[in-house]
Amino acid sequence: MEAVRRQTRMPKHRFLFSASTYQTLSWGLVLLAAFVVSPWIEQGINPYWFTIVIYCGINIILAVSLNLVNGFTGQFSIGHAGFMAVGAYVAAVVTMALGANPAWNEFVASNGISESAVLPIGLCLGGIAAAGAGYMVGMPSLRLRGDYLAIVTLGFGEIIRVIMMNTEAVGGASGLNNIPFLSNFGWVYSSVVLTVFCVWRMVHSSHGRTLLAVREDEIAGEAMGVNTTQAKVRAFAMGAFFAGVAGGLYAHQLRILTPQTFDFNRSFEVVIMVVLGGMGSISGSVVAAVLLTVLREALRVVQTWYEIDIRMVIYSLVLIILMLTRPNGLFGSREITDFFPASLRRKLAGGAEARGGVK
Repeated sequence: MEAVRRQTRMPKHRFLFSASTYQTLSWGLVLLAAFVVSPWIEQGINPYWFTIVIYCGINIILAVSLNLVNGFTGQFSIGHAGFMAVGAYVAAVVTMALGANPAWNEFVASNGISESAVLPIGLCLGGIAAAGAGYMVGMPSLRLRGDYLAIVTLGFGEIIRVIMMNTEAVGGASGLNNIPFLSNFGWVYSSVVLTVFCVWRMVHSSHGRTLLAVREDEIAGEAMGVNTTQAKVRAFAMGAFFAGVAGGLYAHQLRILTPQTFDFNRSFEVVIMVVLGGMGSISGSVVAAVLLTVLREALRVVQTWYEIDIRMVIYSLVLIILMLTRPNGLFGSREITDFFPASLRRKLAGGAEARGGVK
């Protein structure tokens, strides 16, 4: 009788689908560590390579957020740069407006608040604006599938770029200048941690199961009562939100925005990161984003040798080789934790594997 009671007793750590306190605290410590180590990293790394580290973080956010749509929901969006543009412009306008506001400056000075405190306000508003744009484009278009959806999202990204190009309030074709330099290691990688955590929680939840049902067989999902359109719109809006956050961080790192920055080539770069890392693998998106960002910069040496820019040729050849050797991406649909020993995976999952929740 005692043995049966022990078997039916709830484990110390709840199943990972139920937002374990242990796991949440672990993510919180990683988030805090990003700010703690920020001063040492900024002072100890060469400025050039530090900039690449920042861009790696921004690309991780873009790749993971797009993977939620393309990988876990099974849709094919190639307009992610449009959501990034919305977030970038909105965040830049907000921070510039607050920076020029005497009342805000007086409030900051009187309370001893850092000037960079305006950045999270801009990022949140930029992300919300991008999510709203994602919702608006998602509602009418996500009833479409396959190539039709890809064309619609590509067209939406181009519409956003053309609107920015013809709006003088945000600089028009010449771009938006004098954006305050507010991005740093702490803000960028805390955003990375939040993005990975939120997408991971989303996927490993009841909502995530609906996304996977849409990916595997949309018709069967509808037959089982899944609101597939609602699930796709939810994933689209969430992915757009984090794309907007990445755009805001990018704007406050580069300090200048031009509509040409957010053309369809930018969207294709993010799609390549998702495909290379593995559709449906968060870890794969992280690794692929870092790999491709560093690779492009490392190939600048080749340009100095031959005095011509053949980086994109080599870049493309490397991608072709990787796709031929790893057609499902570097990780496929697996996560990096799947390669850990079983005992370590049980600890990370809070006992979920022992109950059959982790394969």
